Parts: sequence; C-alpha cells; structure tokens
Amino acid sequence: MASIYVGNLPYTMSENDLKDLFSKYGEVQAVKLIMDHQTGRPRGFAFVEMEKGNAREAIKVINGNEVGGRTLRVNEAHQRPPTSRPD
Repeated sequence: MASIYVGNLPYTMSENDLKDLFSKYGEVQAVKLIMDHQTGRPRGFAFVEMEKGNAREAIKVINGNEVGGRTLRVNEAHQRPPTSRPD
C-alpha cells in the first residue's frame, strides 16, 4: 500500500472528487482531505491510499495537471519524523 500526497488542491474539491480522479489508475483504498480545525474548511491538500504500482502510475500522470485552475502537486507521502514536545 502506498500513501500519496496531493497538494495545491482547489478548496472546492471533495474526497469523492479525489477518489474519482485517482480511481482511473486503480482501486483507491482511502482518501483523507485535510481540514482546518478552526474554520472547518479544506486546507488544500489530501492523502490518497492505493496499491504501490497503481500509485506510481497515478503520481506520474496526475502530477502537474491543472484542476479547478490550480496545478496539482502529487508525490509519494513520507512519514513525518516524530516531534518532541517540551515538558
């Protein structure tokens, strides 16, 4: 399974829109549109999970495409290193 970062999304794009876009390249396991906690509005990026081979193809084809007047940035998501919290 691969996690795909999708950035520079139009704020009108929904999880269903993303699923439709990526399902052309294989089965989408999950879509997580990141929301602003204070406003409840989308923050302009999301994560999509799909099989690795399909994910590579989707990244190659979708990255740089324009959707809703914005150029999408699509790449494989990487785990964030844990951050230490001050005591």
